[in-house]
Amino acid sequence: MSETAAPAFAGWLDDFFAWYARGRPVDATFIGLPGHDERLPDWSEHGLGDALAGAETLLARLADLPPEPLDTAEMLDRQIAAGHLRLARWELTSSHFMRGNPSLAVGEAVFGVMSLFLRDAAGLPRRVESAVARLEAIPTFLRQARAFIGAAPVAWTERAVHECDGTLAFLSDGVERLIADQGLTSPRLRPAAARAAAAVGTFRAALVEQLARGPAMPPAAGADALALLIRDGHFLDEDAAAVEALGWERLAASDEKLARQATELGYPSRQAALAALAEQHPTTDGYLARFGEVWDAHRAAALAHDLVGWPAWPVRYVPRPAWSRSSAPSLYFLFYRAPAALAPPPVVDYLLAPLDPALPAAAQEQLLRATNDSVITLNHVVHHGGLGHHVQNWYAYHAARSRIGRVAAVDGPGRIALFAGGTMAEGWACYATDLIEEIGFLSPLERVAQQHSRLRMAARAIADVRLHQGRWTLAEAAGFYRARTAMGEAAARAEAVKNSIFPGTALMYLMGTEQIHRLRAAVERREGADFTLRRFHDRLLGLGSVPVALAARTLLDDSPTP
Repeated sequence: MSETAAPAFAGWLDDFFAWYARGRPVDATFIGLPGHDERLPDWSEHGLGDALAGAETLLARLADLPPEPLDTAEMLDRQIAAGHLRLARWELTSSHFMRGNPSLAVGEAVFGVMSLFLRDAAGLPRRVESAVARLEAIPTFLRQARAFIGAAPVAWTERAVHECDGTLAFLSDGVERLIADQGLTSPRLRPAAARAAAAVGTFRAALVEQLARGPAMPPAAGADALALLIRDGHFLDEDAAAVEALGWERLAASDEKLARQATELGYPSRQAALAALAEQHPTTDGYLARFGEVWDAHRAAALAHDLVGWPAWPVRYVPRPAWSRSSAPSLYFLFYRAPAALAPPPVVDYLLAPLDPALPAAAQEQLLRATNDSVITLNHVVHHGGLGHHVQNWYAYHAARSRIGRVAAVDGPGRIALFAGGTMAEGWACYATDLIEEIGFLSPLERVAQQHSRLRMAARAIADVRLHQGRWTLAEAAGFYRARTAMGEAAARAEAVKNSIFPGTALMYLMGTEQIHRLRAAVERREGADFTLRRFHDRLLGLGSVPVALAARTLLDDSPTP
């Protein structure tokens, strides 16, 4: 335990993390917390009951801690941990998560194993033995999950079936490629994968049988649950109605600006301008190199404008490993997965969909058009691999004194480690694309793409609120996306389903970005001529992955008044 004037709280926080890792061992692996790599979560009635009792005990103990002087980081940790425990109390009793969502169960099972091969913190033989232990645990874990799948919405069950297919691909082709490519010699790995695959097949069959029974519960979490997430997860002053109103306001503004931009560029409509973006893409030979070129250029521009103290932490754009290629399209397999906060690698691999020369020319062209220059710049470089998530992660891991702020935004099997990290992680990444436009880095068509991203961000906030208050069905949310954001039918449906599975999550992009802009304006007004973007950004990022609302209160309290 580090030196502190609040030893009772520090000890309590140790117990909070121990409770967290017991209940979410796969997240612990992604974070880099040692001692949990051989386990999957316990989703039995007994296991969930123990987790709930642990949350209640921690909340009671927190209320009874003796008065102690807490520094800024400790005050943040206390608020965030208490909020997380209140959210956990709901999650552990709700049918929305462990007690009713088969998609989450499949994610825990497959990424419990994949996580061990997506990071290099431990030696390969040890990781293989941990993988075997988790493979052997999959049959019991999925039997536990089967007890709760009867009430799942049809769309969640359909998604879980698709993810089972990806998991089966990993447990067959993927494991065989791991064995061949990495020279694995454990005699236990292949049989354990076969037993796990049989259990996944049984689970998939149960899901298909459930689909035949027809509709179950609606996907809405409910107005009370949404209010809880907004209040105790994001710590927003705004309620759901205010979030939705802001979404409609920003949607209208983006609509108007998109139409104006298209006209100024000589296009008959915004749809025509958006279609033109697909025509600007790298060549087949220049596909991989293009990512690195844009990364270098945007970093140079950020440094030239002194936006932030850029860390020496390179990103390498590489094709996905061969063992993941047959399974990744069906899973939550991210291009940029936040590295392990407690064991970050010196170089981060950004895992791209491979442009296979063996693919037919039409398939190669389709991938290149989907990965056009605006997608490379705004999504793969600025938002994820550069100024956005990557730089924010470095600050969280290396500068934050908040223990929760260090780890909250690490990507887990299906969501980030702690819900509270969302407005900073996604808010900063979206704000970063605003910044890169502000300094003149984007081309005219890329500015159209950026405005379209803002429109989609606003639409997601609206859908999040309306879905979980029960005012929209999944079909209505998908129809809204098609009509207002130019999403295709499959993409709109997938977005609506994802929104339904993770309540209060889609709105964090808009609210996080909005709050950072508001905070910047407030600090600039207060500091006047002494204000600099770099100092503001470095101070904000130095707090770690904490709710932007709490970060704002902290910075405004600390910011000097002229």
